[in-house]
Amino acid sequence: MELPNKDLVTLFDQLGLDSDQASMDAFFASHALAPETKLSEADFWTPSQATFLRDEIREDAEWAPVVDELNARLHER
Repeated sequence: MELPNKDLVTLFDQLGLDSDQASMDAFFASHALAPETKLSEADFWTPSQATFLRDEIREDAEWAPVVDELNARLHER
């Protein structure tokens, strides 16, 4: 059995966020991180979302590449 590909859409689903393109575009338009802010320390995450993001990166787990992509997108500005 093949596992679904992990991408930003499935990560948004995993985080409990709306994952349609318009909602994701709105999220990125309204959220940005300062260069010194770690992704998991952003004030817009719930505690469980922050823990998930931190643990995936720390453990280099299966979501880590997509979490890295999210991190890069939020640090673009």
